[in-house]
Amino acid sequence: MAHVGVPRGTARKRRSVALLATGVLTLPVLAGCTSDNEGPTSVAVPQDIAPASRDRVTEGSTLTWAIDAVPATLNAFQADADSATTRITGALLPSLFPMNARGEPRLNPDYLESAKVIEQEPKQVVLYKLNQQAVWSDGREIGAPDFVAQWRALSGRDSAFWTARNAGYERIEKIERGKDDLQVRVTFSKPYGDWRSLFSPLYPKEVTGSPGTFNDGARATLKNTAGPFRLRSVNKGKGTVVLDRNPRWWGDEAKLESLVFRAVEPGARADALTAGTVDVADIDPATANSIASAARYRGGNGVPPAHGPGAGITPASALRSWALAHGSDEEAAEAARAARAKNREAVAVYAAEQKSLRGFAVRKSLEPAYTQLALNGESGPLSDDRVRRAVARTLDRQELADTVLKPLGLPAEPPGSHLALAGQPGYKDGSGALGEQDTKEAQALLADAGWTRGGAVRRTEDTKAGSEAEKKAAEKKAAEEKAAEKKATEKDGKPAAGKEDKASRDEGLYVVGDEKAGERPAGDTEVTAQDKKPGGAAGAYAPAGTAAPAPASVRDRLGKGGKPLTLRFVLPSGPGSQSLRTVGEKIVGMLDAIGISTQITKVDDESYFKDHIASGDYDLALYSWPATAYPATDGRPIFAKPEPATDGSLLVEQNYTRVGSDHIDQLFDRAVAELDADAARDLLKQADARIWAAAGSIPLYQRPQLVAVDKKLANIGAFGFAAPRYEDIGFTGREAAGSPANRKK
Repeated sequence: MAHVGVPRGTARKRRSVALLATGVLTLPVLAGCTSDNEGPTSVAVPQDIAPASRDRVTEGSTLTWAIDAVPATLNAFQADADSATTRITGALLPSLFPMNARGEPRLNPDYLESAKVIEQEPKQVVLYKLNQQAVWSDGREIGAPDFVAQWRALSGRDSAFWTARNAGYERIEKIERGKDDLQVRVTFSKPYGDWRSLFSPLYPKEVTGSPGTFNDGARATLKNTAGPFRLRSVNKGKGTVVLDRNPRWWGDEAKLESLVFRAVEPGARADALTAGTVDVADIDPATANSIASAARYRGGNGVPPAHGPGAGITPASALRSWALAHGSDEEAAEAARAARAKNREAVAVYAAEQKSLRGFAVRKSLEPAYTQLALNGESGPLSDDRVRRAVARTLDRQELADTVLKPLGLPAEPPGSHLALAGQPGYKDGSGALGEQDTKEAQALLADAGWTRGGAVRRTEDTKAGSEAEKKAAEKKAAEEKAAEKKATEKDGKPAAGKEDKASRDEGLYVVGDEKAGERPAGDTEVTAQDKKPGGAAGAYAPAGTAAPAPASVRDRLGKGGKPLTLRFVLPSGPGSQSLRTVGEKIVGMLDAIGISTQITKVDDESYFKDHIASGDYDLALYSWPATAYPATDGRPIFAKPEPATDGSLLVEQNYTRVGSDHIDQLFDRAVAELDADAARDLLKQADARIWAAAGSIPLYQRPQLVAVDKKLANIGAFGFAAPRYEDIGFTGREAAGSPANRKK
C-alpha cells in the first residue's frame, strides 16, 4: 500500500516505445562470482493469518474486506485488471495451481485429480484429469470446451480479443477431449516448462467464447462462476462488491455467509477501522502504530498525553488559568466547568476510538514482492554500464532494508535475486555478479567512464564560440573595444579605465558549468581597493575582472567536460508513499557522498508510473515487482532487450529500465522451454547473474505486508506467498456475528 508496484504479466501487445542504450553488455567475470546463499538462509518469512481448524470457525456472518477501489474489470486478462480483480476472482473462479507458502505452484484438488506431462516427443502433451464434481454455478460441468475457448481468446491469433497477455497460450497447438469428458489433452507446438501457469483463473466458455463477451461481458459481472462464493452484486456508487456462498460448490462449504469488498482509500483505512466499517484492511506503518498504541491504552481522566512545551496541561486547566488572569473567580469557575465538559467529551471520543482499534490485530509478514532502484539506461550518463554499476556499488542495501523493515520487527535481508525471493525453490543470491558495496570501486568505475572530481569546472580556454557567427561577433566586439580604447588614449594620453590587457585577465580563469568565460558567477563579491589594505579581506588577489574560483562544493562534484554528473530522481508524492521517499532521501545521501548530484522530482501517485516510469521520463526511480512461481515466463518481458520497431523506435515490453542483452534473452528462452525443473532453475540463475551485472535493476528490500484484522477472525491476514483459502476464513467464538463491521450493516 505504501509502495508503488507493478503487476507482472500485464504488458500490452502494443508496448511502450523507448530507446535501449546498451546492447550486449561487457560483463565482469561471472564464473564463481555468485554467492552460494542457498539452504538455511533461504527461508521464507512465515505467513501470519491466525490459523484455526475449520471446526473452530463459526458458520455464517459477513466479513468486510477493504480494497483500494472497485475494480474496473473482473476479467483478469485485461490491461486494467488490478489487485482487487485478483482478490475477488480468487473467490469466484478456478485456480488450477495456486501458490503455497513457499511460493511453489501446487495442484488444487478441488478442480484437478491430476495434471502431468505424458509425452515429450515428438511434442509436449499435458493431460488434465478434472474433478468429476467440478461444475459451474449454472450446473454445467467444467470441461474441455472451457479450456478451448480460453486458449483461442488468449493465443494472440485473433486481435478482436482485447488481451493484455498471452504468454504460454501462443505455444499451444491444439486442445482435445481425452478418453472422457473429464480429461483434457493439451498439445504444444513448442516445449513449455511453465505449463502450470495456464488456465488460472479459468473462465467459463460463456465469457471467453467470443470477442464481445470477453471484451465487455466480464467487466462488471460474472454470471457463471465456480468457486466457494458467487457474485451477488457490484455497486460502484456504494463502492462495494458483494459475494455470497455458492450453493453448487462441491468442496468444503464456505464458513462465511457473505464476503463484502469495500472501496476504502489507503489514507482512510484508520478511520474505517475505528468506525467499524471494515474487518480487514491492508495498512501502512502509521496505522499499525495506532493499533499498537490502542492496545496499550488503558483509559484515564485526561486526554492522551501530549509532547513538547505544555505537555500534560489539560484544556480545563488552561482555560481556568486564562480566566483567573483576565476575569473573576466566578468566570474562571464557569470556564473550568465548560472546559471539563469538553474535555470529558474528547476523552470519551478518544476512548471509544481506542476501544474500537483494540479489537484489531496487526498481522505482518513479508509481501511476495521486492522494491528496486531502477536505473534508466536509455540515454544520458546511465547509458554507460560503468556509471550504472558505480551507482549500484555506492548503495548500502542493508541500511536501506533496515530503514523500512526493522522498525516493523521484520527480517531485513536484502534480496539476492530478481527472479525469486527467499524461501522459493529457485532462490540463489546472485548479487556477487555486481559486487558488494565498495565506494573506492565505484569511484574507479566513474573515473574510468570519465567522471572525475572537479570535472564540473572547466578552464576558460576550453570555452570557445560554438559557431562561426559567434566567433565573428566576438571579433567585431573586440575590434570596437580596441578602437574605443585607442580614441580615449589619444584624447588624454591614459588608458581607458578598467581596460587592462584582456589576455592577462583571461589566463587561468575557471568557469563553472555553462557560465560564459570571464563572467563572475552570481553571488560573488567584488574585490575593492579597501579589501587590499591592511585589515582588508585575507588572501591573495587576482587582477580586477578575474572570475572567482568555483566553490568547494562544486569542485567536489563529479563532472566531465565542465558538466556535473546529475541524475533525475523521480518519486511519488502521495501520503501512502512516504517510505519510498524516505528510502529515496537515503539514496540521495549515499550518492552525494561520492560526488553524484541528484535532482528529486516529486509527482502525483496517479501519474508516477504511466507518465514517468513507463514513458522513460526518469534517471532513477523506485517501484516494485511481485514474486512469481513462473520466472521464466513472467521475468522475460521485464528484462528483455527492447526490439526495434518499424518506425525506428524500440519496443520495451515491461523493461522500463531499457537495459538488456541478447544473452539474457537467450537464457530466458532456454529456461522457458526446459521441462526439467532443476535445469530451468540453473538457467534462470545464470540470467539473474547477468541482470545484476547489467545494473539496470537493483533489488533493495522485500516489501512489508501489514494487515489489520479483527481479532475474532481466523485464517486471514498477511498471507505471504500463499493464496487465501476463502472457504476457511471466518469468525471464532460465539460473538462472531457481532463483529464491528457487521454491526454497521
